[in-house]
Formats: sequence, structure tokens, C-alpha cells
Amino acid sequence: MNNYKLIIQYDGGRYKGWQRLGDSDNTVQGKIEKAISVLVDQPIEIIGSSRTDAGVHALHQVANFKIKEDLPESKIFNFLNHYLPSDISITEVSKVDDRFHARYHATNKTYIYKIWNEAYSHPFMRKYSMHVAKKLDITKMKEACAHFLGEHDFAVYSNAKSKKKDTLRTIYTLDVEVVDGFVQFRVSGNGFLYNMVRKMVGTLIEVGLGEKQAADIPTILLSKEKLQTGGMADAEGLYLEQIQFKSE
Repeated sequence: MNNYKLIIQYDGGRYKGWQRLGDSDNTVQGKIEKAISVLVDQPIEIIGSSRTDAGVHALHQVANFKIKEDLPESKIFNFLNHYLPSDISITEVSKVDDRFHARYHATNKTYIYKIWNEAYSHPFMRKYSMHVAKKLDITKMKEACAHFLGEHDFAVYSNAKSKKKDTLRTIYTLDVEVVDGFVQFRVSGNGFLYNMVRKMVGTLIEVGLGEKQAADIPTILLSKEKLQTGGMADAEGLYLEQIQFKSE
């Protein structure tokens, strides 16, 4: 079998997330699988590194698939970019070792979250950022970010739909800064639970608005009451930015 690695970008606005669903083909995985299946004339399953939620975008999603045919990378690249809708792009196709697995071999995932923090909305970025009209306190949010670093049980920051039994995750970095007028969070870790990043950002927003204190976060992490995390940030502001693997 020949194993191919894909680097993918997509606007998740009109999709029900990355993962193929039994009752809908309106997912990013479903669209790409359909295209590859047409190319090789047989059903194909692809493996994605990160199962992004409905409405979430990706600047660098990684997937792999195996086929019997030994096809030129350029043929796969050209076919997929011609066949796929314009809000999904394949930026790179490479033939990789048969053992490569896009999900199991990922060691570090990075997400960014964008907030437009002005009293008025941003007409051109309203589908790609969350609007918070009241001014956020960046200093307080920076202080709060530090409490998420390291290994914690993030069960309280997972959605009820999450089927993960192991809820321990390690956050390597979590920063907030103003970039091109947007308040932007960047978080890297060894993995994330369902809705985890959006719920963490929701807590940080409440700290920035003075509704929570940075010192509340250790107590929230130890709590079993998910309501203590506060609101969940909107999906449109979240982007999968980068994925790193064992060999990188």
C-alpha cells in the first residue's frame, strides 16, 4: 500500500466539522474522501490529525490515506484542488512511510483564536473572529494564561459529547497579544479535548472583562462543575494553526 500525507487548509464556516458523520456528508473529511474515491474509483478513508469542531477553520490540518496505486503526488494535488470546493485547499501532497499515522504520530498541536475587540463589528472578519465589544484587560488575561500551563485534568473544559476517558492534557504554551488590531490567543499542547480550546478562551474572556479572576482557574480545573468555566467562545474565531510530529 502507498501512504500519502496531505496538508490542508479550510474555511470551516459551512461545515459540520472535520469528522465524517453518518447522517451528513457536509464535513471536511467527507468532502476530501469523496474526491479521492473518485480519483481511485474505490471508497477511501482518510485519517486527520485533529477533529476540528463545526465552524472551526484550519491553516494547517494534516491527514493521510493509503491506496494500492502508486500515483504521482502532482496528480493527486491537481485533481483534489480541481475537484474540491473552493473553501477547502490541499497545499501539499507527499508520499510518506507506510507507518505514518496523522493522528497517532502527532505530538504538538497549535491553535489560534481571534477576537475583534472594538465597540463596532468588523464587516470583513465577522465570519473569522469573535466580536467582544467591551474592552478586554490584556494584562489580566496574560496572568490567567499561566494557570493553564503544564499537565492538568481538563475534564471540566470538555464538552458533554466528548468520549475521551483520559482527560489529562499538557499545555506547553498559551499567550495572548494584540495582532493587527485583534486580540489573539495562541495555545500549543499535546492534545485537546472536544471544545476544550473554546471553553478555555471563554474563561479568559471573562477574566478580561473582570467577571472572573486569574486566581480562580486552578479551582475551576479541580472542580467537577462545568458551569464554572463560563461561556464558550464562538467557533468562527478558532483556527488550527500547526501540527508537529515525532520526526520533526
